[in-house]
Amino acid sequence: MTSADQTGGKSKPPSIALFPASFDPLTNGHLDLVERARTVFDEVVVALAVNVGKSGTFDFDERLEILHGVLSSYEGVRVESFEGLVVEHARKIGARAIIRGLRAMSDFEYEFEMALMNKHLDPSVEILFMMTSQEYLYVSSSRLKELVRFGHDVHEFLPPLAAKRLREKLGGA
Repeated sequence: MTSADQTGGKSKPPSIALFPASFDPLTNGHLDLVERARTVFDEVVVALAVNVGKSGTFDFDERLEILHGVLSSYEGVRVESFEGLVVEHARKIGARAIIRGLRAMSDFEYEFEMALMNKHLDPSVEILFMMTSQEYLYVSSSRLKELVRFGHDVHEFLPPLAAKRLREKLGGA
């Protein structure tokens, strides 16, 4: 049965999920979430957030360039940037859900508070928490940056373009 059959002849609009983050840098854990979210939604919008509270290793344009470079071949994935409240951006692009990745309980506490506020601001947008795959539980951007500063190769945790750019930015192997 097609979606048009299920809706009485009317075709259903595509389901869109928004995956916002600072992506400093984009990791294989992020890619894992994108790929898994893509199996649930017709389109995943990977959105680089302008986060006034964070100063990054990569500037905004560099992060956007890495995202485009890595994700341009992913079907059903769109890269964009936004400024302001994530729930307002979700509403603007017609996203039914906001994807948030979780690694540990500390992630959950922060994300839970944020989700409650976003649901208050727009109850129509669902917040979908996705546990990271086991191999990425201990991977964080800050840990990877520290490893690179000490000359360690982090290619197993980053897409090749991000690994190359991180080495160039911070030195190391």
